[in-house]
Amino acid sequence: MRIKGIVGEATTLAGGKIMAQAISLAAYFVLTRLFSPDDYGLYNIFYSYIEVLIILSTCKYELASVVASDEREAAAVSRFALRLNTIVSLTLLTAALVLWLTGALPGNFASLGWMVLLIPPLVFFCGTSRIYCTLYNRFHRYAQIAISDNVGATSAAALKILFGMLGITPAGLPLGAVLGQAASNINYRLHLGSLSLPATTIAESRTAARKHRNFPLFVATKDFMNSFSANLPFLWAAVYFDRAEVGLFGLALTFTIQPVSLLSSAFERVLYARTAEAVRDRRTVARTIFCFTLLLAAVAAAACVLAWFFAEPIFTFCFGERWQGSGIYVRSLLPWAFIGLCSTSLMFVSNVFSTQRIELYFNIAMLLLRAAAIYIGIRMGSFLLAIRMYALASALTHAALTAWYLWQTLRYERSLKV
Repeated sequence: MRIKGIVGEATTLAGGKIMAQAISLAAYFVLTRLFSPDDYGLYNIFYSYIEVLIILSTCKYELASVVASDEREAAAVSRFALRLNTIVSLTLLTAALVLWLTGALPGNFASLGWMVLLIPPLVFFCGTSRIYCTLYNRFHRYAQIAISDNVGATSAAALKILFGMLGITPAGLPLGAVLGQAASNINYRLHLGSLSLPATTIAESRTAARKHRNFPLFVATKDFMNSFSANLPFLWAAVYFDRAEVGLFGLALTFTIQPVSLLSSAFERVLYARTAEAVRDRRTVARTIFCFTLLLAAVAAAACVLAWFFAEPIFTFCFGERWQGSGIYVRSLLPWAFIGLCSTSLMFVSNVFSTQRIELYFNIAMLLLRAAAIYIGIRMGSFLLAIRMYALASALTHAALTAWYLWQTLRYERSLKV
């Protein structure tokens, strides 16, 4: 594998995302004047449930399409994931409807009110889009992935602005997210025929699901815990602190960790497909992965230095005085952002080498460390302290994960010489 080729494909894949993200982030110049920090605090709580439930909706079966032995198996396991996503989403809708109608919404759900009914459709559209995205990734259709991401992000940004101008607050934010994701989903489906997927039976889907059971057993469990722990500030800490403060942190998270997730996701998808192919052919991969990690680290370090010095004045100038304080949270998140870019770009390694069980232990440790950090912040009565300790716990665990991913790569290289 060559760095130039990976960067080129990742650039294609991330190009649409970067453009859409740029539009989405630019929309904040308007959105932060239409919606208050309190509104965004509520939206952050809403979306935190989406990021957790989306893991359950597909059980990460979509990732199996990349390592499937042939196109027929890839199609079979993808169709199994689509059926599972539909069943889980309908179950969530039924439960949400019953709880809302009976007034029995628990915890943070109660603060969402009728907006809890928007969670199941968003889970469905996100799950279906992820399945299609990974399937397109297997066939190296990066341009189509970028287009669909762009359609979804730009639609969501435009609709949120429209709803804000119409005074639909705070519901305009989750409504825009649902309709935007639906637009991305539709775009994927319109071009699905270009993949020429073979027809498969339900029996073949079940067989493929059993073969790739490591994904629901270990990858889904790992990602569920990781997503749950990543959203602890909204799922747990938000119950004890002012929602406007949660909104300030949410804005900082959007402009710090979200760009990192965007880039690492693009690189991870390309590296996943290329590394899986190389390992199937028993070709070397270590030099490319090591050089790529060093390149990411250099870029991330430069970006973090700039953010450390200029985040607070930039946030206050761009979003207004009522968002003053977000820059403090940006500084707190920088260690996690720096190391996380390298770590999450290499997440595919455990899937390629079937070491998901061990990776699960790392994520259990991260969940415990993050929970301890949030607990201490709650006990001390400081949301900022909770976030600082939470970010430090995340950075330390991601550093350990990065070292482990690189060690696995070296072990594979040694096996080629035997």
